[in-house]
Amino acid sequence: METREPEITEKPWGYELLYALTGSYAGKVIFVRRNHRLSLQYHRFKEETMYFQSGRALVETGPEATLLSENILKAGQSLHLPAGTCHRIKALEDTIILEVSTPHLEDVIRLDDDYGRAGK
Repeated sequence: METREPEITEKPWGYELLYALTGSYAGKVIFVRRNHRLSLQYHRFKEETMYFQSGRALVETGPEATLLSENILKAGQSLHLPAGTCHRIKALEDTIILEVSTPHLEDVIRLDDDYGRAGK
């Protein structure tokens, strides 16, 4: 049996709590404060599925930044994002998301960011 201490990373929009990281998968709890949003981003290799545990969020997804569709996801719903999918999440209420993904945690291409992190 292997145990690990979760790693909390503070973000300008909330935080991420990384509770699992293996060569095959990663698991995170993501907290997004009301009226804050994540970067408009995509991943070259990372594939992820998100389960909205609580709250409500506006989710933009599409094949590229100029072709995004909007959906509101609420507690109990999930979303699968294949690699290459542009996406952004804006919390309409304080929102907690459970994310499972491939372990490519540094694979983030930010196209737009409210906190000046695009291109970083």
